[in-house]
Amino acid sequence: MVGTRGVPAHYGGFETAIEEIGQRLVQRGHRVTVYCRDMGEGTDKPSEHLGMELVHLPAMRKRSLETLSHTGLSVAHLLRHRPDAAIVFNAANAPYLPAFRAARIPVATHVDGLEWKRAKWGKGGQNYYRAVEWLAVRLSDALIADAIGIQDYYRQKFDADTVYLAYGAPLLAEGNADKLGQLDLKPQAYHLVVARFEPENHVHLIVDGFVRSQSELPLIVVGSAPYSNRYTSAVHALADARVRFVGGIWDQELLDQLYANALVYWHGHSVGGTNPSLLRAIGSGTATNAFDVGFNREVLEHSGRFFSDPQDVARLVADAEGPGSDVASRGEQARLIAHRYSWELVTDGYEELCRDLARLQMHSARGAYRRLPASAQQSIGAGR
Repeated sequence: MVGTRGVPAHYGGFETAIEEIGQRLVQRGHRVTVYCRDMGEGTDKPSEHLGMELVHLPAMRKRSLETLSHTGLSVAHLLRHRPDAAIVFNAANAPYLPAFRAARIPVATHVDGLEWKRAKWGKGGQNYYRAVEWLAVRLSDALIADAIGIQDYYRQKFDADTVYLAYGAPLLAEGNADKLGQLDLKPQAYHLVVARFEPENHVHLIVDGFVRSQSELPLIVVGSAPYSNRYTSAVHALADARVRFVGGIWDQELLDQLYANALVYWHGHSVGGTNPSLLRAIGSGTATNAFDVGFNREVLEHSGRFFSDPQDVARLVADAEGPGSDVASRGEQARLIAHRYSWELVTDGYEELCRDLARLQMHSARGAYRRLPASAQQSIGAGR
């Protein structure tokens, strides 16, 4: 598994997926290697995590080069050790796919969301992401999509089949709230946002709308932005005393309790496909209001309420706190939906995909390198 920051998972959806899927593949008897970014002195560099073998390699500390520089070193190492199958996360790494092809190592690319829509990329970055999508389609043995909307995009734009493999939703225990005192909070007496501070995650819109409401509860904002000081400053400027920015929280038990005890979880993500933070919220049985895009409607279905501007947010705050509030019933509906997103079922799909890729390696050893058949791609992980 290559192309991410690696594990232990402290950052985003890819890392969470690798941790959850990788440890289960190990439990099923497979040997799993994860490539991890070595970010310098003072960072832990374990050789193993939950049974997965870890390889730590450096990366350039520049946003536009961090991923590609680390993946380049990782691919060079990988080619010397020749796995039966490789999974490359993020279509941005597609320029390295010819190396897999030359070495006849079968590879699936997890294409992620619509990266070219992210505001942090300028014109050059957006053009780059459009180009690597095409490369991923042309040079991968299989494409992985974590949302039906992403499948539809690749089918419509490239006439390409993808394997649908969503993330899992952790089902969080109910009733635990003993750590909330660390933030001076009480159950059902705060609103919650968990997101990186990037424009397409709409933290600014949520904060703006909340400030316009008459709520007397706090809005707890968890997250940071390592490359976006200007945007972070703009979000802070919109806030009033009711908005509390607590930064990143790495205590997973505290974070679970924050999700499970919030009156409402606010989800502003708009371009990344099925989002692990959204799944964590529904797995906690918390009513969720989300930015109105297909990816979020796909997950939340009838349990969600949706917003597009600050006025929508202010109205939904009033609805959640009013006498006719339906947050309790919506939370119950969300938890039922979460049962469909099982890490065990997701791992089943990855295991089947890797077995099919390994069979390709046997064929390629005889000089018949080829794409995974569309029929097989459509069958893996097709159910929800």
